[in-house]
Amino acid sequence: MNGTDARPSVAPGVRLGTLSFVWRPWMVSVTLLLAVAAFLVFCLSIAVGDFPVGLPRVVATIVGRGEQVDEFVIMDLRMPRALAGLVVGTALGVSGAITQSVARNPLASPDILGITGGAGAVAVFVVTASGGTAAAVAGSVGVPAAALAGGLGTGLLVYFLAWRRGIDGFRLILIGISVSAVAEAITTWLLTTADIRDVARAQAWLVGSLDNRSWDEVGVALRCTLALLVVVACAAFQFKPMHLGDEVAAGLGVRYSRVRALLLLCAVLLAAVAVSAAGPVPFVALVAPQVAMRLTRCPTPPMVASGLVGALLLNGADLTARTALPMTLPVGVVTAAIGGPFLVYLLVRANLR
Repeated sequence: MNGTDARPSVAPGVRLGTLSFVWRPWMVSVTLLLAVAAFLVFCLSIAVGDFPVGLPRVVATIVGRGEQVDEFVIMDLRMPRALAGLVVGTALGVSGAITQSVARNPLASPDILGITGGAGAVAVFVVTASGGTAAAVAGSVGVPAAALAGGLGTGLLVYFLAWRRGIDGFRLILIGISVSAVAEAITTWLLTTADIRDVARAQAWLVGSLDNRSWDEVGVALRCTLALLVVVACAAFQFKPMHLGDEVAAGLGVRYSRVRALLLLCAVLLAAVAVSAAGPVPFVALVAPQVAMRLTRCPTPPMVASGLVGALLLNGADLTARTALPMTLPVGVVTAAIGGPFLVYLLVRANLR
């Protein structure tokens, strides 16, 4: 069954107060399997390296029963990178699921809407700024904070430009593509006029990479992502009726404009946090919701499964980039190789329909 053509099946429901939960055994089973697969790839990403560590020793160290040598290799050297992949992949997957659900278009993602492009442009400005007040401000802000601010600002700009008595998915994508093109032009201009050493640093960041992650960077991204996921979980129950249309949602008492704005803000912040932690990793937010929707047989991108697919995809791509290729590549190169053909598939399928 095709994921986008699927219809929600009738299933037993449970009601708690004003919230209703629908029990779908297939969706729950697939989500649990995705969680197990994401954890296994997470552990495998830690185990593989110049100093191989068995999976049982990795799990023992994670739960606090490992040897001292294993704790140094796993917790100090490899855990930040693997945990960054888990957090960034989850944030991008959930962000993509929200944007695609709000726009009701499989092409809507932080990459297409210009959020990652805006974050990248501001971060490149911070990296390449030299001399004067701009350099002083850039030095005090830092690249992660600048990327977070750039992603948030770009997302708000796209939202306000697309607002015309509501949000239309097609208009949102067109404006996002335009803003993304402007951000890319600014990034190119900054790289052209900057010092060659700064350009090398900026290019390495723009590709998207999990190299040299520290516990401080991962800790900030983890706390921000968890806080945003709590907000998304609380708002997601009111978002369900909006899939039936704004008029139906209003008839059910849902303030759809506020819920949509809150969820879009969370999606922008999730994408900005991900970019600030790992750079603009491409296509994860586009691919993960569509894969999750097809696996779970849901009519719309499921947020939990999308986050798990994003984490699985990013850590799997990083593991592939480190071990299966002749040379070590940034993870963004592998995700682009996966996401590019998938985007072509979505465009061809949309034209056929």
